[in-house]
Amino acid sequence: MSANSAETTARVEVVLVKGGRTKIRYPAELLADDGVRVSVRAPWAGEGVRDFGFVRFEAGDVFTEHYWRDRWYSVKEVRAGNGALKGWYCDITRPAVLSGTELVVEDLDLDLWRSADGTDVRRLDEDEFAESGLAETDPGAASAAVAALDELEALAREGGFEKLLA
Repeated sequence: MSANSAETTARVEVVLVKGGRTKIRYPAELLADDGVRVSVRAPWAGEGVRDFGFVRFEAGDVFTEHYWRDRWYSVKEVRAGNGALKGWYCDITRPAVLSGTELVVEDLDLDLWRSADGTDVRRLDEDEFAESGLAETDPGAASAAVAALDELEALAREGGFEKLLA
């Protein structure tokens, strides 16, 4: 590339849908798309600070997010503004769809957290998942969601995230 050419960064709009409605939409830098996995990077897109008790998401945090077209989850590496790894936040979702510049992901309520040192692995929002009624309205999707959470938890406890994200 010549010294005078401007490098442009590919951008996508991540659209997180929950219960048929857009929960959040934010711009992200497209890092890679191999046809199966799409990886993006974006700053914390939430408003203010989100304190879960075991981790805080706040201005300056950077999320490197990995979405699959053939898996029922996404894995988000979370780093503080100074680059320190906080951990990985995982959403159980339907497989991602990239359409033009929109990466659409349907959140199915279940989540998983793994701390940077791997000592804290926790399943989240199982009560919300049960209350969603997905097991009654779409038993196949509910079964896939629970299996995805089990798979992610096993990977998190066995240190398998590095291999998954390589």
